[in-house]
Amino acid sequence: MSADGRHGLTIIAFVGSVFSPWYAWSGRGRPENHCALNVAFYGPDCQRWTMTERPAGQVEREARHIRIGPSSLSWDGDDLVIRIDELTAPVPPMPMIPRPLRGTVRVTPHAINGTAFPLDAAGKHVWRPIAPRAHVAVTMDEPGLTWTGEGYLDTNGGTEPLEDAFEVWDWSRAHLKTDSAVLYDLKRKDGSALSLALKFDRHGVPETVEPPPHAALPPTVWRMPRHTRADADQPVSVERTWEDTPFYSRSTIRTHLLGEACEGVHESLSLGRLRSPLVRAMLPFRMPRSLRRPGPVSGL
Repeated sequence: MSADGRHGLTIIAFVGSVFSPWYAWSGRGRPENHCALNVAFYGPDCQRWTMTERPAGQVEREARHIRIGPSSLSWDGDDLVIRIDELTAPVPPMPMIPRPLRGTVRVTPHAINGTAFPLDAAGKHVWRPIAPRAHVAVTMDEPGLTWTGEGYLDTNGGTEPLEDAFEVWDWSRAHLKTDSAVLYDLKRKDGSALSLALKFDRHGVPETVEPPPHAALPPTVWRMPRHTRADADQPVSVERTWEDTPFYSRSTIRTHLLGEACEGVHESLSLGRLRSPLVRAMLPFRMPRSLRRPGPVSGL
């Protein structure tokens, strides 16, 4: 989120694009053949979305660098530098004509966390909050946009499809005065559940805390249920829903955690809905697959 609260940004690099219909239809045998850089810009006059899937011939991976088509992510010292060179997907209410999305985002972690957390008993799904808090500097050529703010960086890895393991996935993070809080609530497909509440200090050191009580959030336009957790007897409200799809939502919320009033980012994911053949059939419009041959790489 930008410092003035007017703009938001989410970037996700996928190796084996977990929501991709192309990956699902392929049998998920080659994750490197289904990579994508998902970029979503939110705010006045800058609504942009891109998630073009790239085959293996358009992907390069090294220890500190990954190129996905013409875009890339690279560690520059302690900074993660994300160079974006994409075309937007025609997603209503955004303009139906694809537009360029080009620029650089620099993520500077305040501290690095080295602890990873399994999300299932077998350890097939693992989550690591790399930087619970980070400074983010955005410099975009298209759209012309420059801002700075506070962000968050994590990674998820798995050896099986998400929808084979989980039914519902609720996640949120909030920056407090000196600490950061992250909440995970998962309902697994086998009927078990995981509630994980973590507090990270300014050095990135995690502390497991007792999960706060459940707090209901209003359903989305697609009538998808969602909830979070907050301190007892404290109000929680949705400030703005940035993404509202049949199986996924992303919002900013006004909440109260660990004794502090704060603003958080919240996500809900329904894996049951993702399994729907109808939803799978809708996704190619938002997640097109590139058929281009590999070409020169810009910005490297």
